Amino acid sequence: MYEIIADPKDYQIDHLINETGNANIDIFKEERDKWADEIVNFSEKLSEFAKKSKELAKLLSGTEKISATPASLKTLKVQLFLINDALTTALEIADKLESDIVKK
Repeated sequence: MYEIIADPKDYQIDHLINETGNANIDIFKEERDKWADEIVNFSEKLSEFAKKSKELAKLLSGTEKISATPASLKTLKVQLFLINDALTTALEIADKLESDIVKK
């Protein structure tokens, strides 16, 4: 048996405490299947992102000439930083969630 011990305060969603209370409930198979499907959906998005990343890296490391304005290069750099920050945050949350599901 496992227990999810995620504290809403750790995820800056502590208003949930007032709405749901802190009593443990059993999560039934149907609800667990829905959550599992969502996680598979996340995984598929990450796989698609990995594919796009490899294609972009291949393009940038290729031999064809690429031209850009300074503004478009800055925009590309900002977009890549935003993606990196989002992925870093997502991995940190995933690590925290992983530690919040404990075997009893």
